[in-house]
Amino acid sequence: MSKQVTILGAGVIGLSTALYCARRGMKVTVIEKKARQRDGCSFGNAGMIVPSHFIPLAAPGMVKLGLKWMWNPESPFYIKPRLNADLITWGLHFWKAATKGRVDAAAPVLRDLSLLSRQCYEEIGLDFGLVKKGLLMLCKQQHTLDEEAQMAMMANRLDIPAEVLDAKATAVLDPAVTMDICGSVFFPKDCHLAPGSFIAAVEAELIKRGVEMLWETEVRGFELEGGTLKAVKTSKGQIEADEVVLCSGVWSAEMAKGLDLKLPMQAGKGYSLTLTNPKQLPELCSICTEARLAVTPMEGALRVGGTMEMAGTDESITPRRVRGITRAFPDYFPAFSAGDFAEVQPWSGLRPVSPDGMPYLGRTQRWRNLTIATGHAMMGLSLAPATGKIIADVLSGERSPVALDLMSPDRFA
Repeated sequence: MSKQVTILGAGVIGLSTALYCARRGMKVTVIEKKARQRDGCSFGNAGMIVPSHFIPLAAPGMVKLGLKWMWNPESPFYIKPRLNADLITWGLHFWKAATKGRVDAAAPVLRDLSLLSRQCYEEIGLDFGLVKKGLLMLCKQQHTLDEEAQMAMMANRLDIPAEVLDAKATAVLDPAVTMDICGSVFFPKDCHLAPGSFIAAVEAELIKRGVEMLWETEVRGFELEGGTLKAVKTSKGQIEADEVVLCSGVWSAEMAKGLDLKLPMQAGKGYSLTLTNPKQLPELCSICTEARLAVTPMEGALRVGGTMEMAGTDESITPRRVRGITRAFPDYFPAFSAGDFAEVQPWSGLRPVSPDGMPYLGRTQRWRNLTIATGHAMMGLSLAPATGKIIADVLSGERSPVALDLMSPDRFA
C-alpha cells in the first residue's frame, strides 16, 4: 500500500512537495484554509530563481541597518514597534545569528539548495515559461558597486558565476530599457518566471495524478498517539496520515506550538505592483540594490516588488510602503515615473521569516512522522522545487542531496 502523505498548506512549497511525493507513488492530500483562487505570497512575488542570493537575511551589519531603517516607514525594511514576546524572541535569535561565522557556514548550504532548485526547474517537465537570462544587481552609487563586487568575488569562490559591469556594459546586456546606474553585477545562473503560470502547471499535474486538494479547509488539531501524528483534525473531518508535512507559511509557527514545537517566525510583508503595459520592458530581471527592489519582466508585464514589513499577520496595504517602491523605482529606470503606478492595485503577501535566514527543513525529533518545510522568507519560489524533492527523499527514507543540519526544525528547541 502506498504511503498516505498529508500536506498542510497549498502555497508554492506545499504544491511542490505534493508534486514530488506524488511522482514517488505516494497518496497525497493537500489541506489549504484559503480558497483555490487565492493571492498568498506564492502569487504576487518577483518570480526569481536566485542562486545569487546565498547570504542569509541575518548577516553582519543587518541589525544596525535594520535599526536605521525602522524609523522610516518608506524604507526597505520596517519593524512595527510593539511589545510582543514572539517578536522579541525572534529579534534575539536574529542578533545572535548575524555573525560572519554563521554566514560562512550558511552560504554553501543556500548555494546548494538554490542550484538544486534551478536544476529541478529545468528538469521538472512542466510548461511554465522559465527564462534563463540571468539577473542584474543594479547599483546607483560607486560604494554600493564596490560592496557588490566583494559579494561577486565570494560568489565566484562558491562556484556561482558573477561578473562586475560598468553602466555601459550593463546597457549592452539589456538594451531595451534605460537605466540610470553606475554599474551592476551580473549573475548568469539566475532565472525568472511568472509565479501564477508555474503554480497553475503544478496544480494541473497534481489533478492528473489524483492528489486530493481540500480547499477552504481549516486545520483544528491533531490526533496524537505516543510520538506519532495519527490524523489531522479539520473543519471537513479527520484526515488519516502516515506522514504529515507542515508547510503553512507564516501560520506554521502557531500550528507548531500546538505540537510542542518552537519555530520562531515573523511575517515579513512584501508588496508588488504590476504594470500590464509598461513603457519599456527589460529582458533580464534585476535588483535595485540600494532600494532593495526586485524588477521582473513577466509575460509582457513588468512587476516591481520590495520591502520587508514586520507588523504581525496583518495583510492590509500600507500606502507609505507602496510609496517607497513607486518613488525609488524611477531612480533606476528614468523612463518611468511614480505616476505610472497610480492606477495599479498593489499586492501584498506575508513571507515566513525565520530569525537566522535559513528555512526549517526536515524531520523533528518530537514527532516521528512530522516533517517541516517552511521559513523560506523571500526565497519560497526560488527554493520550492528543491524543497519538494528533499521532503520526498526524506519521506522515502533516502538521503537528502543537501545537508540539512543548519535547517533543522529543532535548532531553536
